[in-house]
Amino acid sequence: MYKFRALPIVLIAVLLLTSCSLFRKKKGGGEEVSSTTGWNYNDKNNGGFEVAVGADQKTGPGLVLIEGGVFRMGRVEQDVMFDWNNTPRTVTVSSFYMDETELKNVDYREYLFWLRRVYNTYPEVFTRALPDTLVWRSPEGFNDSYVEYYFRHPSYNNYPVVGINWLQANDYCLWRTDRVNEQVLIDEGELNVDPNQSGENNFNTEAYLAGQYDGAVNDKGLRPSLSQDGTKRKTNFEDGILLPKYRLPTEAEWEFAAYALKGNTVEERTFERRIYPWDGHNVRNASTKYRGQMMANFVRARGDYMGVAGSLNDNGSITVDVKSYWPNDYGLYCMAGNVNEWVLDVYRPLSSETVDEFNPFRGNVFTDLRRDANGQVVQKDRLGRLVVDTVKDAAVANRFNYRKGDYRNHLDGDTKSGVDPTWMDSDESGKGTNKMYTQASGDYNSLINDNARVYKGGSWKDRAYWLNPSSRRFLNQEESRDDLGFRCAMIRVGSPSGL
Repeated sequence: MYKFRALPIVLIAVLLLTSCSLFRKKKGGGEEVSSTTGWNYNDKNNGGFEVAVGADQKTGPGLVLIEGGVFRMGRVEQDVMFDWNNTPRTVTVSSFYMDETELKNVDYREYLFWLRRVYNTYPEVFTRALPDTLVWRSPEGFNDSYVEYYFRHPSYNNYPVVGINWLQANDYCLWRTDRVNEQVLIDEGELNVDPNQSGENNFNTEAYLAGQYDGAVNDKGLRPSLSQDGTKRKTNFEDGILLPKYRLPTEAEWEFAAYALKGNTVEERTFERRIYPWDGHNVRNASTKYRGQMMANFVRARGDYMGVAGSLNDNGSITVDVKSYWPNDYGLYCMAGNVNEWVLDVYRPLSSETVDEFNPFRGNVFTDLRRDANGQVVQKDRLGRLVVDTVKDAAVANRFNYRKGDYRNHLDGDTKSGVDPTWMDSDESGKGTNKMYTQASGDYNSLINDNARVYKGGSWKDRAYWLNPSSRRFLNQEESRDDLGFRCAMIRVGSPSGL
């Protein structure tokens, strides 16, 4: 009886799917057709409109897919610092990719090697990218050996790179985008391997797409054009082959990925909100096999950076290999401890009060490619990159990129009634104090400006308090530390969870 009733339904479904597919297929079989005009895609007899059918984003080297969703961003434990700078709120983060590990010393040395080889006539490019190894020096500690050995000795190849400021981290992301896409086109046969690139004559993704790169292009590997004359063409972004840009993760993305709450979710219900990137309220492993072992590289107590000889609690006096400990439920290593990590956001104490609920972010600077009077993209700069200009929009600038912390502005939620007068600096010597506001010409200006960038995660020299993914601190974007590194991220285009 059951089978008899279900059979007509199955037949109807098959017929519907078949009829839909008939309308989508090219007449005579083959390519798909437009659902609005009925014209064939990828057919030179119909004008040659090209469509990449069934294309899906490939996972770039070193990346892990982070399936997005809704989560409760913000503090889950007592705010012992009384910063009140990450109040809980519900937000949604779209899917994205993130590096499985922190960037390693060997990764960054590869970058420096390329810079020195390609920009040999511009040595300042290489010099500007060098990590500050002097971050290891301490006035009252003997750490000079790390100044000399940590970054360059092969024993530290797979340890996280440190001494990198926020600007350098962003430059690395841009370079990585170009090298990955260059290899993609080499694999496609469209580019030849070119170890002789020099100066502005190096592969840049945006320059290539804009027709401003004439380097090692293999004419035989170019794509057949569907024009009537049968010419060939270069790959464009609509082909779905080139990867989007590598970049630093936003603060919301980083926090979402660190908690990895997908491991605690059943039918859209999160049954335990985590304090750390693992379950429970403890920093030791609770499993039978590894019970009692530390889950991260951090300071256990005053003066205790590695434990007792013969039974080291975290097996590291400073940083450790980036694949140490256990990955979280997204497969990401060391999202707590080892080194803190830069994120993309500008720091504001009350960002949680003003940012969007979808993909929240603070620090937008909108740009556009520089063009001539005819709207054509101008030539590259001496580094082979296209020139960009900041969008001149007063409303955008005032809302997102303001530099003053004047309480009368209140764009950051700092109303006059919310400013404690005892925290206003009245030092007439001009040397300033450690207080949050300084007075100049009658205005109160915050010491936090657009150069203050957020970093998160805790490190080998932090207490367990900072291992909580919601904890946030800030540092000037041109400064660096011996416990601060980074990892890259990338947008996920198309289906949030893949095909």
